[in-house]
Amino acid sequence: MAASDQQPISSGFHAKSTALEVIDGTDLGGKIAIVTGGYSGIGTETTRALVAAGASVVVPARRKEAAEAELADIAGQTIVMEMDLADLSSIRRFAEAFLSTNRQLDLLINNAGIMACPLTRVGPGWESQFGVNHLGHMELARLLAPALIRADGARVVALSSTAHAMSDILWDDPHFNHQEYNKWVAYGQAKTANSLFALGFDAKYRGEGVRAFAVHPGGIFTPLQRHLPEEEMVALGWKNADGTIPEAVQAMFKTPEQGASTTIWAATSPKLADRGGVYCEDCDIGKLADDNSQRWEHVRPWACDDDAALRLWEMSEKMLSEA
Repeated sequence: MAASDQQPISSGFHAKSTALEVIDGTDLGGKIAIVTGGYSGIGTETTRALVAAGASVVVPARRKEAAEAELADIAGQTIVMEMDLADLSSIRRFAEAFLSTNRQLDLLINNAGIMACPLTRVGPGWESQFGVNHLGHMELARLLAPALIRADGARVVALSSTAHAMSDILWDDPHFNHQEYNKWVAYGQAKTANSLFALGFDAKYRGEGVRAFAVHPGGIFTPLQRHLPEEEMVALGWKNADGTIPEAVQAMFKTPEQGASTTIWAATSPKLADRGGVYCEDCDIGKLADDNSQRWEHVRPWACDDDAALRLWEMSEKMLSEA
């Protein structure tokens, strides 16, 4: 799939549909899903919806006890296992443990992420947003590929963001070794990488029955904003000076239950059976951005380009193999 394939298909849902509305009537009995970050924000609602449809959900968590407490009300159908996306050895231990069970993996939801954080480094010196949001998830998906193939019809969903509009991949310096760090450019790059990862993974594995999709969940207030001080959110227009939410933002932003809906749609909709690799938003395939697109909508050409997806895949494989 490429930019020309970004054609909405009238899913029957809309921007404010909830995850439970989208999955209503879907039977996931006997299916196994992994949801990274599946115990916080929209991740919790993604887990809840999948369990409501009968799936068993494995939630990798850096803070296992916190995850178990958050998911206590649906604990019967969830399993929390330790994993830290910033630590390749942790990812590899998790994948090895899952593969050792010889179970199939029907859904891999790469939901976890960090946003606009101060410059920190993970692994062999990777910028953390690129390292956690993209490289950690790519390594997880690569290692779990045998279980996905075993499922016969598995899907991978990579959470991107409209923030991809802020930056293409910084091909010559993705880890900010030679340029001044900008937390929003770094986040934008990571979200472009998430979209290109889905395109690249789909191209690599669709012949073996696995399809992948990128998802922009929408604007949602969740713990993802933990690194943003109140004054910055006021400057961004997300909040008023008194801490209240402007009416325009309330109308545009989604609840966590609504924010999980496009993930669930991409993971389960039969309308996407032959449309892997596409970027989705508001429970539909997103449009290709043009001069009339607002900054918070549609997909930019650099985030749905086949050649860029292959280039990123090869660059990332090299980084992972050397780590």
